[in-house]
Amino acid sequence: MTRAVVRTILAMSGILAAQALVLHLEGHSLISASGHVMFWEGNVKSAENSQQLSDWYTFSHIIHGFIFYFLLWRLFPRMPLAQRLIIAVGIESGWEMLENTTWLINHYREQTLAQGYFGDTIVNSLSDSFAAICGFLVAARLPVLGTVAIALGLEIFVGYEVRDNLTLNILNFIHRFDAIARWQSGL
Repeated sequence: MTRAVVRTILAMSGILAAQALVLHLEGHSLISASGHVMFWEGNVKSAENSQQLSDWYTFSHIIHGFIFYFLLWRLFPRMPLAQRLIIAVGIESGWEMLENTTWLINHYREQTLAQGYFGDTIVNSLSDSFAAICGFLVAARLPVLGTVAIALGLEIFVGYEVRDNLTLNILNFIHRFDAIARWQSGL
């Protein structure tokens, strides 16, 4: 393992450790209140959603990684990939900490599918960051059109399966649209 790889891993580990510490200090549990640690929770209305290692929203975090790769590649084309990855991890980690503030949790609760949402566990939040890292690394290897095709496919798949996805989350965050809320509730 080269020194650059070790430095990158250490930098990312430090960022993720800070993320876990901040969430802990904010009162988030390490694992689900049920005491179970599962790889997948597929029911978006379950109390285990956003509490386990992965769920339907993991796909959104993979897309975060795609987006961070593209933006950092366009903004800093000469910057080494490892440095751009560290920046991406910092952005994702910052988002995870912001997403789990009381203010944002309460904002999410106003959305149709997130009415029982009370924030991520630390395990779920860190897993979301790892999903973004995976998305970044996949985008670094694939052609742009391949990455875009995967992102669109994930958005359509998740939208179809659970009536929610990254695009709908962003739209609902900006403004609550009654037509989207009715569709998400199955009416």
